[in-house]
Amino acid sequence: MIRFVRNGFILAVVTLLVAAGCGKNDTVTQAEKADKASGVPAPGVEEVKKIAEDGFVYGLPVVMNYAVLYEFVIDKNSGQWKAPFNQINNQHRVFTYEDTSVPTPNSDTPYSMLWLDLRAEPMVISVPAVEKTRYYSVQLCDGNTYNYGYIGSRSTGSDAGAYLVAGPRWQGETPAGIKKVFRSSTDFSLVIFRTQLIGPSDMPNVEKVQSGYAAQPLSGFLKQPAPAAAAAVDFPKIDKDLVKTEFFEYLDFALQFAPPQDNEKDIRARLATIGVGPGKKFDFKQLSVEHKAAILIGMKEGSKKVDEAVAKAGKAVNGWQVSGLPGDSAHYNGDWVMRAAAAKAGIYGNSPEEAMYPFTRTDGAGQELDGSKHAYTLTFAKGQFPPVNAFWSVTMYDGKTQLLIKNPIDRYLINSPMLSKMKKNADGSVTLHIRKDSPGKGKESNWLPAPDGPIYLVMRLYWPKTEPPSILPPGEGTWQPPALVAAK
Repeated sequence: MIRFVRNGFILAVVTLLVAAGCGKNDTVTQAEKADKASGVPAPGVEEVKKIAEDGFVYGLPVVMNYAVLYEFVIDKNSGQWKAPFNQINNQHRVFTYEDTSVPTPNSDTPYSMLWLDLRAEPMVISVPAVEKTRYYSVQLCDGNTYNYGYIGSRSTGSDAGAYLVAGPRWQGETPAGIKKVFRSSTDFSLVIFRTQLIGPSDMPNVEKVQSGYAAQPLSGFLKQPAPAAAAAVDFPKIDKDLVKTEFFEYLDFALQFAPPQDNEKDIRARLATIGVGPGKKFDFKQLSVEHKAAILIGMKEGSKKVDEAVAKAGKAVNGWQVSGLPGDSAHYNGDWVMRAAAAKAGIYGNSPEEAMYPFTRTDGAGQELDGSKHAYTLTFAKGQFPPVNAFWSVTMYDGKTQLLIKNPIDRYLINSPMLSKMKKNADGSVTLHIRKDSPGKGKESNWLPAPDGPIYLVMRLYWPKTEPPSILPPGEGTWQPPALVAAK
């Protein structure tokens, strides 16, 4: 991306906007007139730029989440549509290169997904008894991208149970038969079921577990009349092109379903001064030329800030970035840069206690990973595999898109269940061959195909051990991921 000198960029943007027909009669908007009439001055250009910068950082996870919701629930022609609200969609497969809605998709565990509309009443999620040798988790992630709760092997055990998920406005007592109540900070919320696939022939067993997942309204669980349905919502279309020009319109729309928390009051109040928030109606096209330029510059600066935060997240360990970015509201505690970095690095990532995600774009010498220039090896010494209570994996992504890559053997990752069929070195260590071309038939069991270009690798440690050796606490643990080595 070209880096403009700020004043030069303002001039370029203003020139562009004037050429597009935004003349002097657009200098004072309706919102600005209203502010003046009420005695409250509209923000100046510099303040608008700063609000746009901070607002972009604050709103990025919210808008990213809405984009996924739209493709998964609203747009049946998106190619990624799953099911209507409050209905579980079971995926009897793992994600592949054809799944493009979510960056860094997990290809370890078949997903079941459930988008909740919690406006009318809470929903009850039921899980079956799952054998203790099979890891599963149910992640509750709301429209703010907060992981506000977990059900599953680590958090609630392997027994069957029913759990209540309520929206931010619900007030009621915990009914009999409910093991635990979870509270979403937004009216719409995503539930992600991950069920371990132990091997290709294991899919029928995964499907059996998935068939035991259920969701129903609280009224149905209690066998009582349902309350009045929530009002219909006109969800605005969103795609990668629209979001570039209408980011704050989408944020404005989404915030009506997210009552402000205490640590959001300041940023919400500042956003309201430019027309973003419940009861507001942000319209970029109605802004003055100067304010349009300020908004665009602020968004650019905010995006840069998020990218820098992703690059610096956590601690560098042997070329890997080890961090504990995702979490609940208390975990972020109003650190909007951290929250945005977590979404940008991989939206809907698990909290550290559920899974750790060391990631890298460089080898152990600090050189950028590039499958068009080098082949690489990653060696785990004997007895020094990632320390987990469940299982671990190493997944390959395209370095530009952070999506899975098409490859000749349809292999997107190597994980611990595959170890028994992998070739071991004489000293008992295991070497992964990371390259775009086959390392030879004798080594293909250990081959992780790479793109013909930039590489992005993510290691997943499900239910990491807390006792040494451990990757916890993030970046400070006694176990460290080994470095990638460029082949000579």
